[in-house]
Amino acid sequence: MSQQHLYEGRPGGAVTVDGEPLPLRLDLFNHSPTGFAWGYHGSGPAQLALAIFAHEFGDDPDAHPAHYQVFKSAVIACLPGDVPWRLSSAEIREAVRRCA
Repeated sequence: MSQQHLYEGRPGGAVTVDGEPLPLRLDLFNHSPTGFAWGYHGSGPAQLALAIFAHEFGDDPDAHPAHYQVFKSAVIACLPGDVPWRLSSAEIREAVRRCA
């Protein structure tokens, strides 16, 4: 079984994984150089979905079990924008399984 992580977001775009800042991963794709966002369909949520996928599944988007844009629409866009949220690795992997 793979390592379990806890992703947490706070209003304003701060996102951590296991208590440490989640890297933006602009090296993979530059959707939003100004940072992460959630609660809508846009560039900040796309950057967050990509960063989570890179952390969970590795840097190669072709090796991911679903496309991060589908995950963005199904999960990230639905997170409330004005309250803190948490997603575990298990919750992410279950959402991805449903998206694939």
